[in-house]
Amino acid sequence: MPKDMNAGAFTDLKARFNAVRSRTEALAAVFTAEDLCVQTMPDVSPGKWHLAHVTWFWETFLLKPGQAGYTPFDPRFNYLFNSYYEAVGERHARPERGFLTRPGLNEVLAYRAHVDRAVSAWFDQADAEAVQAFRTVIETGFAHEEQHQELFLTDIKHVLSRNSFPEAGYPRQMQTPPLLSGARPDPVWIGFEGGLIEFGHEGAEFAFDNEGPRHKAWLEPFALASRPVTNAEFLAFIEDGGYQKAEHWLSEGWARMQEEGRSHPYYWRRQDGRWTHFTLHGEQMLHPDAPVSHLDYFEASAFASWAGCRLPEEREWECAARDMAPSQGRWADPDGLLEPQPLKQGSSFQALYGEVWEWTRSAYSAYPGYQPAEGAIGEYNGKFMCGQFVLRGGSCLTPPDHARPTYRNFFPPDAQWQMTGLRLAKDL
Repeated sequence: MPKDMNAGAFTDLKARFNAVRSRTEALAAVFTAEDLCVQTMPDVSPGKWHLAHVTWFWETFLLKPGQAGYTPFDPRFNYLFNSYYEAVGERHARPERGFLTRPGLNEVLAYRAHVDRAVSAWFDQADAEAVQAFRTVIETGFAHEEQHQELFLTDIKHVLSRNSFPEAGYPRQMQTPPLLSGARPDPVWIGFEGGLIEFGHEGAEFAFDNEGPRHKAWLEPFALASRPVTNAEFLAFIEDGGYQKAEHWLSEGWARMQEEGRSHPYYWRRQDGRWTHFTLHGEQMLHPDAPVSHLDYFEASAFASWAGCRLPEEREWECAARDMAPSQGRWADPDGLLEPQPLKQGSSFQALYGEVWEWTRSAYSAYPGYQPAEGAIGEYNGKFMCGQFVLRGGSCLTPPDHARPTYRNFFPPDAQWQMTGLRLAKDL
């Protein structure tokens, strides 16, 4: 036990490390080595790379500086599995991760076991001062691995979908949906007065540096829809020629749609007169009342324009979610349904957390007074504050410990392979 440290707090840290690491391996255990070495596009990383990279994080930021005499598993892995940390050294090119047939999966798993043993030994030997010195690294390591658990799921979904005969990654029985047609109740609009409101993280609990500092911002009166946009609602947009009406599209999005010939969301397919979509549970009929997913920012923005509404500002979303606990969301469970599920009509907010990440119209940028963390850890968020948009809420692929009202996810506007949808907003 660390000297002069609350035993419960220390035990919780070590237990969480073991739980996070075990969950990563549980997600990967159902796949073959062949499944885990494929890269189907530059944004997708092979599953094997994810398993190694999150291990590299612990080795690089905790063991090397924090454990005297630590011997790296393989010094070459610093090059192979560094993602984007310039301060740590050169790295293998991201679009070529699918070329890494070596090291093999068994060696990557041996690497994980080596590092897990070393981290456990570090916890057993560290005193309170050492644990406190590395507390930010440890907490960031948990959050980092949880992020990659979600990326693992979205990436392997893309890999499986590109097979000639796509198969389920996690076979599960899903309910047979009704026909994707017919009128459905409109969402309820929930209004907010706005005003001068505080935003951003505060307190002792962990948050990324981009979630602060706490600051004030003015909101005009607004309203948010009680639920995300559904498959049935998006189908109405398609059937009304939404993909062919330039007036609803941002210029870059319109150009992309024309160049790529897109006419429906990613993973949707028209078969025998019915719409299906590929999921981690295999090919499924679309449920009309499930949140639409795998939209890029341009599709979300176009739908909002067509509906006579807009996307919310990220601070509007945070204002609406501030009194709701993330525990109300439906989070990823290796033994559960890894696909957005139908929502019921109601007069209060539904699925602010879980189901789908919700695009906002807010560009990803720094809050007033923002300063990135010192050292390589400071490269985690701040250097990506250009050309991206903020998403809020989390999805059905998000780990349960990886959500809070202030969390700022971000992706470029053409990202489709993530579990992304939208919730409508309007001015009052």
